[in-house]
Amino acid sequence: MTTSDNWRKSSYSGSGDGNACVEIAHRPARLAVRDSKAPAYGTLSFPTETFAAFIEALKENPHR
Repeated sequence: MTTSDNWRKSSYSGSGDGNACVEIAHRPARLAVRDSKAPAYGTLSFPTETFAAFIEALKENPHR
């Protein structure tokens, strides 16, 4: 069985068509990430806790 994911773009994608960003979709216990310019090419999937830790690290060190 397959389900349709509810993909959303970052609020930081900017004006215009907003294709210069990634999209995310919440799945049970995981978060999926894909390139908004090429969504059919595939996705990366991470445990929710791992992705949350990644985002927090980015917030702490935004220039890395």
